[in-house]
Amino acid sequence: MSVVSYVIAGSEASGGAGIQADLRTFAQLGTYGVGTITCIVSFDPNNGWSHRFVPVEPAVIADQIEVATVAHEPDVVKIGMLGTPATISTVAAALAARKWRDVVVDPVLICKGQEPGAALDTDNALRSEILPLATVVTPNLFEAATLAGMDELASIDDLAEAARRIHDLGPRVVVVKGGVGLPGDEAIDIVFDGTEVTVLRAPKVGDERVSGAGCVFAAATTAELTKGVAVLDAIRTAKQFTHDGIVGRLASRAPFDAVWHGSR
Repeated sequence: MSVVSYVIAGSEASGGAGIQADLRTFAQLGTYGVGTITCIVSFDPNNGWSHRFVPVEPAVIADQIEVATVAHEPDVVKIGMLGTPATISTVAAALAARKWRDVVVDPVLICKGQEPGAALDTDNALRSEILPLATVVTPNLFEAATLAGMDELASIDDLAEAARRIHDLGPRVVVVKGGVGLPGDEAIDIVFDGTEVTVLRAPKVGDERVSGAGCVFAAATTAELTKGVAVLDAIRTAKQFTHDGIVGRLASRAPFDAVWHGSR
């Protein structure tokens, strides 16, 4: 079994999210991280920390995937921000060209550096080309509502219904993350494997979103799957790992904290 956890995702220059958070998570959980960069996101501190988005050319993405998969032959991969329909098509073709034991998809939808029309095209391409290839997909409330075609997710029953609808799009296991957006004192996640709904609970840590939490959750799931852990156990570990990182969050001059595990 490979010790390599592979990620195909965007770079986030503040270090709190994206491939930076993914590789850090892989190392903390004891796997060898390899990454392919799909786009570069850098916040603009002179313009309200808005997003600046630069896609990587599809041919360059394909080159990175080629060398990563030939050099290490990973069998577990996490898919993060892709950003454009062209990138999605390139990644989908590369995924379909080889056999994967597990594909974990963090379905980053509307990229804040895109025009609305381009963002919708990206969302539709992700839904049709990437989700059917996924072993595990980990949408947050907004992403789950969008993928499921629901107006709002406000209860555990809503999360479960969204998970069932997303499962119909092809993923084997769906994790809908309630996070701080679901009412109540607990951060609740719903796991649906096509048959059974499992409810995971943890105390909320404040009411503010923390940068990188979604990336870390999916990356931790990926690392545990790399080690041969069963899917539900991997998800449970990822939830606890993410919770601990939110507790130990790192502040900076940015207007948001980032997941951090200190000297773990």
